Amino acid sequence: MSEKVTFTAGGVTLAGDLRVPAAPGPHPAVVLTGPFTGVRDQVTGRYAARLTEAGYATLAFDHRNWGESGGEPRCHEDPQGKLEDLRAAVSLLRSRPEVDGDRIGAVGICLGGGYALRFAAFDPRVRAFAGIAGAYNNPYGMRAGMSPDGYRRALASFTEVLERQDTGGGTEYLPAVAEEGEAAMPGDEPWAYYGTGRGASEHWRNTVTRASIRELITMDNMTGADFLSPTPGLIVHGVVDRFCSPEGAEEAYRRMDEPRRVVWLDSKVHIDLYDNEPHVTRAVEAVVAFFGEHL
Repeated sequence: MSEKVTFTAGGVTLAGDLRVPAAPGPHPAVVLTGPFTGVRDQVTGRYAARLTEAGYATLAFDHRNWGESGGEPRCHEDPQGKLEDLRAAVSLLRSRPEVDGDRIGAVGICLGGGYALRFAAFDPRVRAFAGIAGAYNNPYGMRAGMSPDGYRRALASFTEVLERQDTGGGTEYLPAVAEEGEAAMPGDEPWAYYGTGRGASEHWRNTVTRASIRELITMDNMTGADFLSPTPGLIVHGVVDRFCSPEGAEEAYRRMDEPRRVVWLDSKVHIDLYDNEPHVTRAVEAVVAFFGEHL
């Protein structure tokens, strides 16, 4: 059963899809959060459907500013807002009679892996975490990858954008993906998913605020790994990933305490974990096995 639901987080109305197994409940449940710019009928919806088939009630939803959910500016990454959204999503799950409110897990894919980790670390209602092809952003890693001078220049450029907006200018945007030219996620791989029928959704827009990039390079979701225990944590990652580094996944795993598990998949392309087989099935199987032990 799939039901469209709405709920509020900080005064913002959010839209989601609640899926419930056909068998009598109450069921363990999973809240999902997904890739940068993604909406719920793309990656999180795919994983939600598969996890419901495995016996979990699931909630995939559009975060504030994206898809069918409210919030301004549109298509803007709001890290603190996303964490608030996840909190409200768990509150919704716990209010439903179909859900066992003491058995709720959080699953994040791509950028959502970091958000789910950070959220699970600081909300004791979440009893297990899983990150799939996760981006575990932190400023230290961003600065190391860009060099200290490059990082400082990037901060200055985005501060100029925000200053123009602060003094009356409109919200500045750039494409989310582009096969060539400027985009938040440039290149052939993001385009192969979002720029083609492969990731088609009537609610997805190929646009993102420029200020969103500042959020990506300043957020610290990796710190969740330091505080996750005693909540069990699972990392599922491809051995090769140009967009969400295996080194970042390894660091997140290393910084977790027990109980923890890491599963390496033989995928060579980040978006294989979005929709390609057998990689999605193997990721789902890893989550189901881990949550079966700990949730």
